[in-house]
Amino acid sequence: METAFNGDRKRPLDSIKPEDQDVPANLVIVPEREPQLAYVPLKTGLCYDVRMRYHAKIFTSYFEYIDPHPEDPRRIYRIYKILAENGLINDPTLSGRDQIGDLMVKIPVREASAEEILLVHTPEHLRFIESTQQMTKEELMAHTEKGDSVYFNNDSLLSAKLSCGGAIEACKAVVEGRVKNALAVVRPPGHHAEPDAPGGFCLFSNVAVAAKSILASYPESVRRIVIVDWDVHHGNGTQKAFFDDPRVLYISLHRYEHGKYYPGTKAGGADQVGSGAGEGFNVNIPWPVGGVGDADYIYAFNRVIMPVCHEFAPDLVIISSGFDAADGDIIGGCHVSPAGYGHMTHALKSLAKGNLCVVLEGGYNLDAIASSALRVAKVLLGEPPEELKSVQLKTETIEVIDDVIKIQSQYWKTLKPGYDGQDFSKPNIMGDYDGLVEKLGAVSFEEMAGKGLKVSDAIRAYQKEELFEKRHFVPLPILTEKLPESSSLRDLVLCSPDVYQADKLVIVVHDSARVWARRDPVTGTLDSASAVVVDQSLRFLDWALDQQYGVVDINVPLSISGSEDAQYNNISSAQDVLLYLWDHYIQYFKVSKIAFVGVGDAYNGVVHLCGHRDVRGLVKCSVNYLDRATALRAIVSSIDESVVDWFYQNSLVFTAAKHPCWGDVEKNGSSKRPRKKYGRVLRADVEGVDNIIEERLEEGCDFIQDSLEDYDSDSE
Repeated sequence: METAFNGDRKRPLDSIKPEDQDVPANLVIVPEREPQLAYVPLKTGLCYDVRMRYHAKIFTSYFEYIDPHPEDPRRIYRIYKILAENGLINDPTLSGRDQIGDLMVKIPVREASAEEILLVHTPEHLRFIESTQQMTKEELMAHTEKGDSVYFNNDSLLSAKLSCGGAIEACKAVVEGRVKNALAVVRPPGHHAEPDAPGGFCLFSNVAVAAKSILASYPESVRRIVIVDWDVHHGNGTQKAFFDDPRVLYISLHRYEHGKYYPGTKAGGADQVGSGAGEGFNVNIPWPVGGVGDADYIYAFNRVIMPVCHEFAPDLVIISSGFDAADGDIIGGCHVSPAGYGHMTHALKSLAKGNLCVVLEGGYNLDAIASSALRVAKVLLGEPPEELKSVQLKTETIEVIDDVIKIQSQYWKTLKPGYDGQDFSKPNIMGDYDGLVEKLGAVSFEEMAGKGLKVSDAIRAYQKEELFEKRHFVPLPILTEKLPESSSLRDLVLCSPDVYQADKLVIVVHDSARVWARRDPVTGTLDSASAVVVDQSLRFLDWALDQQYGVVDINVPLSISGSEDAQYNNISSAQDVLLYLWDHYIQYFKVSKIAFVGVGDAYNGVVHLCGHRDVRGLVKCSVNYLDRATALRAIVSSIDESVVDWFYQNSLVFTAAKHPCWGDVEKNGSSKRPRKKYGRVLRADVEGVDNIIEERLEEGCDFIQDSLEDYDSDSE
């Protein structure tokens, strides 16, 4: 019966009369109706079937029994059990058949059909998995032995078809509106299964088959699907299934380590963006190191995943939910907490009107996989995620996300400059140049770009002017045919006026100066008013001149202006320039003692020269400063083997604190430095080449001074 409210009284509508004194003449009556909610009244779907536990490794020894295979049948049992223990489902016997409750509803599991499996896999692959039903124990063990991290028994086909069918049915229930979202607790996992081969514990590519089935069955309501794969391993099988398909946006966050981490291929690199019509619809976020945690994953979500997903506007989201990046998983070696998984799930619920299906992949610590899945399930039901315990980012995370944005920004508007809101604050280091823009007669850095000028060229021109005016430097012409014709190379080599007569010479070989500036959050352009130019290498020039040494300054740009930029290589250019200078100038100078200072990638020229010319009579030392992005270069001698020992005794190579050369040292718990062929390598306490120079400037200058002033020629 429809009712009206008046104060605390509730009266039937048909009892209200105009003459009633307590009823206003302008009374608004709203009839009772069902809640206008599409999401909340629905339950969360759950897929689980005990028969998926039948797929198990055949034990061949007592030790395998007490230390089972990581892809343990108990993985799904422990998840199902913790859901029951926390009252999310009602199934006292944990049979998987009787769960009934107010929060979750069972989605019946069925075997995937051959037609569905063949949407992704080849007939030969399907026939092979089918053949395992009739194999003998010896045949099963033989195929297990030669397979790619995969095992088989006579029940593997049944479990794999149920796992694949469960993923399909979970997605169907979401798309048809029978549940608000779904959790498919299935195994064996699937994202490593290639179209023509099993691998990585996976037999059929569950998520890929489910996505293709949904696209085929619901062409009007589901045109675009996002697959977010947060398993710690790259989903090579899922990626291959959709590499050229623009209907599916595949996003994977995974431990990569430059292709060395399983599956051990370059397919997981950030540069793998899809092909053909699918170009731009494949996003890899490859962690270069282990140990990443909540802050790193949330940073990736905020900077890349969510902006791209909102722009893609999917009709369905499927999470390829491996829990092997969870804290405590020995295989994954990472530190994502249950709260972290909850936050990621919560973010993805905002897409596709909440049409979200979570499908289990990896995860091999039984406690971690259970607690992580519980938190995901609670967020699916509507609970807010717990507060994150860790908010500290790794430096490697900032770098890899920056790389991903650079690559993906050519496909996604939300990743283009001006959308990311990144702000570069002014560094607290020396080497600033005030008034650069005004000196060059340009209004701003943006105007330089509009004129086709590189900012690095403008900075070098200003440096030249300063050195000419204050230090009376002169240019040294370089005529080598190997260098391209470019305005960027006109001021390559500058030298002090007495360089031809100097007895002691310091040669500084460095990359171009760096510009630090705030970035406009709307346009992405640099704010020239806040910009500073940072080039700590110039401090060696001032120091050397104060010591009354001759000075040669060699600026090797990272890139050049003009049409030949694509063919230009700064490292080979540094090598060519040093050889040219030695052959045509330096060996004819009156100099008796030389010190080299190498900064950044340009230091490769110094090492190359020392290995390809016998410079030991003149060169007394080499001091070098390397950021983490500059690889160590071993001296390869074309003269004799003693050059390696000479270079080690007469060089210092200061590297960033987290330079990759120290990775194996930390991993093995060793205090050894890199081998002698790289020179005497020392570890700074800071990052960034300018910060390294700031920290180790005095040490480098002392080494140069000792070598040039106190060098005993008889001790060579």
